[in-house]
Amino acid sequence: MTTPNITQEVLTTADGVPLKTSLNHALRRRKIRSLLLVAPLFFFILLTFLIPITDMLLRSVDNKIVPTLLHRTIPLLAGWDETGQDLPDEPVFHAMVEDIKEGAAAKTILRLGRRLNFERAGMSSLFRKTSRRVKRLGQVDSYREAMLKIDRQWGDIKTWRLIKRESGTMTLSHFLSAVDRQRNDDGTIGLKPKYKRIYIKLFGRTMALSLLITALTVLLGYPIAYLLATLPTKTGNLLIILVLLPFWTSLLVRTSAWIALLQKEGVINDLLVALGIIADNHRLTMIHNQIGTVVAMTHILLPFMVLPLYSVMKTIPPSYVRAARSLGATRFTAFIQIYLPNSVPGIGAGGILVFILAIGYYITPELVGGTSGTFISNMIAYHIQGSLNWGLGAALGTLLLLLVLALYILYDKLVGIDNMKLG
Repeated sequence: MTTPNITQEVLTTADGVPLKTSLNHALRRRKIRSLLLVAPLFFFILLTFLIPITDMLLRSVDNKIVPTLLHRTIPLLAGWDETGQDLPDEPVFHAMVEDIKEGAAAKTILRLGRRLNFERAGMSSLFRKTSRRVKRLGQVDSYREAMLKIDRQWGDIKTWRLIKRESGTMTLSHFLSAVDRQRNDDGTIGLKPKYKRIYIKLFGRTMALSLLITALTVLLGYPIAYLLATLPTKTGNLLIILVLLPFWTSLLVRTSAWIALLQKEGVINDLLVALGIIADNHRLTMIHNQIGTVVAMTHILLPFMVLPLYSVMKTIPPSYVRAARSLGATRFTAFIQIYLPNSVPGIGAGGILVFILAIGYYITPELVGGTSGTFISNMIAYHIQGSLNWGLGAALGTLLLLLVLALYILYDKLVGIDNMKLG
C-alpha cells in the first residue's frame, strides 16, 4: 500500500513573496524604526551621563603621570628594597636627573610635583627647585651627591618610598584620602591626623542634613498638596501656579533673598527686635551655619515634594474617605487608615527626589552654609575648581554616587520601588 504525497501549500503575499518572509521583513523594519527613534535619547544619555561618569571613575584611580614622566627612574627603582634604610643606587639618581631635565624642558615636571604633593607636603617645591638647578648640572662623578646638594630631601628615604609607592599607572591613594585614611611609610593603612579628618564628617553631615531637609519638606508639603488636591479644580490650578512660581526665579536670587532675611541685620531679626521677642544685642545667628542651609534648601526643594504628592492625591477617589465616614470612622481615623496609606507612594517619590537633589546641592550651602553648613559636594567642587586635585574630587564623587545607589537599593528593599508613584 503506497502513501500518497501530501504537498504543503506555502502561503504567499500578493507579489508572490512567502508570507513568513514578508512578516520577518516587516518585523525587522519595525525594530529598525524603533531603534532610530530611541537612538537620539541613547546618544544623549551616553554623552551627558555615561561618558562623564566613566571619566570620573577613571580619574579617581588614574596615576599615569608618575610612570610617564619618570620613565627612566621607575624601572630602576623597581629593584630597590624600600623596606631597608639605604637610599637607591647611583643609577637611580642619574635616571632621576635625566627625567627631571626632560620634564623641565617640556614644562611638565611641575605637574608631577603637584601630583606627589597631594600625598606629601613639600614635593611640589622639591621638584620645582630641583628642575631649576639640574639645568646647569653637567657630567658629575656622583649624581647622588649632586642631588643632595640641591636639596636634602633627596637624602630622605621617605621621599623615595613615596615615589616607588606611586609608581603604578593606577592608585588607590585618592580613595584612601576620601575616607580620611593614608598609607604609612611602612606600607600599612592608617587614619590621617585628627586635624586632617574632614571627609567622613562631611559625608555624615551631608546625609544628616539631607534627611532633615527631606523630612521638613514632607511636613510642609503634605498639607499643601492635600489642600491643592481637595480644592475645586479652578482654585487648585490657580494655587499650583504659586507652587511653580519659584521655578521662574533664579536659584541664585532665591538664595540671596534668604541671606537678606536671615542675617543678623536682616528682616527676620529686625522684626523680632521690633516685637520685643529678642534684645537688639542678642540677635539670632541664622546664616552661614546649618540653620541657613536647612531653611534655604527646604524652601528651594519644597516644590519637588509638593508636585509628586499632589499628582498622587488627585488619583485617590474621595469616595474612599466618605465610605469610611459612613461606616462610623471619625475624620481623623479615615485620614490615617484610608487616605494616608494611599498617599504613601507620593511621599516615597517626593522623598527620594528631594533627598537625591539635596545631597548633590552645592550652590546654596556654599552661599549660606559657612563652615558648618557645607556639604560634601562643596568639597568636590573645591578640588575640581580650586586645588585642581581632580583625582580626589573624582574619588569623592564616586563614593557619593555609590552611597546614593546603596540608599536607593535599601529603599527598594524596605519600601519597594514599585510602590513609588508620580500619579
